[in-house]
Amino acid sequence: MRQLFWVGVGVALTVVVVRQGRRVVAQYVPAGSGDAVEGAVRLGRALRDARADFRTGVAEREAELLEALVGDVDVDALRAAAPRHRAELREAFGRSGRDDLARDLSARGWADAPTTDPDDDAQAPFF
Repeated sequence: MRQLFWVGVGVALTVVVVRQGRRVVAQYVPAGSGDAVEGAVRLGRALRDARADFRTGVAEREAELLEALVGDVDVDALRAAAPRHRAELREAFGRSGRDDLARDLSARGWADAPTTDPDDDAQAPFF
């Protein structure tokens, strides 16, 4: 019985405090501020919804592009096999990496000279 009494007192005090708080807010806050706050809340919700729709669309498009690019291939298996494939290609073509490129450039006499484009036209716009 005591607990029920104190619950009732708590409910009554809550009602009184909420009513007094609303009265104070109505007295000191300008008339249009409630509408402004409500508009800002609506704008925030709209932006949040737009961001969620955008992220969903991006994820769907990414899945479509990945499916179009690789089809039914297991991408993780390809990534795991990539180092072995690179080593096989280097072995087949006799190249081991950047050192071979440097040797090739120096054999052609291009190691010390800057690389320039002979067809470069200073007056042609670049698009």
